[in-house]
Amino acid sequence: MAVNYGSKRIVVGAHYGLRDWLAQRVTAVLMALFTALVLAQLLLFKGSIGYVKWASIFSAQWMKVITFTVILALLYHAWVGVRDIWMDYIKPLALRLSLQVLSLVWLVGCAGWSIQVLWRL
Repeated sequence: MAVNYGSKRIVVGAHYGLRDWLAQRVTAVLMALFTALVLAQLLLFKGSIGYVKWASIFSAQWMKVITFTVILALLYHAWVGVRDIWMDYIKPLALRLSLQVLSLVWLVGCAGWSIQVLWRL
């Protein structure tokens, strides 16, 4: 009769491991590439840096879509980090859950606000 030595164990804490580690790296690279894109646009266009220049950079529809995608990546990046902090350092379950819900509500609100800002230009 075979003995089952590899039974599943219950992991506590963030327990998302490689997926979240990889998500943090991918979103960080995406944000770095976006920063390089915006800096290149600032350096390539002549004139003073003011509202008109910023508005012209973000007025194209493709730039708004890329910007919103990067904002979503930033919000996911922040969620993974904040969630891990809450799970690692806040032990009372009710307090941890409350902080996680408040964090999610705040991040979703930031996403909604970014839509307003981007498409109001």
